[in-house]
Amino acid sequence: MIYLDNSATSFPKPDAVYDFMFNCYRKHGVSPGRSGFDAAIETEEIVFNTRKMLTELFNGGGDPNRLTFGYNATDALNLIIQGLCEKGDHVVTSMLEHNSVLRPLYCLEQKGLIEVSYLPFDEAGYVHPDDIKKAIRKNTKFVIITHCSNVIGTIQPLTEIGKICKEAGVIFVVDGSQGAGSVNVDMQASHIDVYCFTGHKCLMGPTGIGGSYVREGITINHTRYGGTGVRSAYPGHLEEYPWRLEYGTLNLLGVAGLYAGVKWVKEQGIEKMHQQEMRQWKILRDGLQNINGVKIYCAKSVENQNPVLSFNINGFEAGDVGTMLDVDYDIACRTGLQCAPKVHEGIGTIDIHGTVRFSIGAFTTDEEIDKALIAVKEIAAIKN
Repeated sequence: MIYLDNSATSFPKPDAVYDFMFNCYRKHGVSPGRSGFDAAIETEEIVFNTRKMLTELFNGGGDPNRLTFGYNATDALNLIIQGLCEKGDHVVTSMLEHNSVLRPLYCLEQKGLIEVSYLPFDEAGYVHPDDIKKAIRKNTKFVIITHCSNVIGTIQPLTEIGKICKEAGVIFVVDGSQGAGSVNVDMQASHIDVYCFTGHKCLMGPTGIGGSYVREGITINHTRYGGTGVRSAYPGHLEEYPWRLEYGTLNLLGVAGLYAGVKWVKEQGIEKMHQQEMRQWKILRDGLQNINGVKIYCAKSVENQNPVLSFNINGFEAGDVGTMLDVDYDIACRTGLQCAPKVHEGIGTIDIHGTVRFSIGAFTTDEEIDKALIAVKEIAAIKN
């Protein structure tokens, strides 16, 4: 299989991730932080070291305990969005967002609790910071923007947006699902207050693990309650981090895989991997541009871009192209709206059921890129 669906889930994982998860669960598969016996202490050490590595990776601040774990970015974003919003609040977001942002906001909006401004992106795929500045009101609680689009791959100007939020006294939340592990992020330099991430994409971890880093001074109200293994006699959920945003027993196997994945990513070097992937992206983009009947979206420049490319072939539904790529060429990709319908409204593909999306990963080879181009050319030749 030629795997070009890394924006959904990176695959394969480094061998170090598989090995560490297996060995960790066999040796340390107990609840962290609940007991004082050796295995529990060693397990908690793995958990804390993972918090520490991610805090350093995001340059979140000096307290690793403010790095909290959940199921994935969707889980984290729900906790943050619902924990920040109060009746009468206004939220600024963009049409680039994934449903993990759009749906919680829509739900709160439909209940009449908040108002939401959805800002457009330009023809190249970027949100203008000035548009965000103009959209901020007196009752704006926070701005929430994706780090990188999962449909067109554009990396948004976080530092410029963060500066505007800081000057306006507005909380800045970033959906880092496609950014964490793929491109560098500096929460402090970019004035990011909350950064949400998932482990199973560019951080090379397994599914079922993700979380957020919340900077000091930001209050996230409780929307869940449960066990923490700490101060059990206290009737309410704990206010302190990490327990404030963690409920019940952690996904230890997920944390272990994330630990190994982040360690591997740091050893390889994020910038080095990104340069390699963008070199292949350029080959793919240039090749697709030269195929009669193929249209690509928001892919004019390699700057501020992730290795994600959306396209369509004249005369074909995106879903049919995906089926042919799978059945006839053993190429795995993503078709449709990619859980981001407003992006497709912006690029004009909502009524034609979306696009075909190729997303390159750390283990993609040049030979696979060449084979993908041959496959698209042969499919396009059927009707063009």
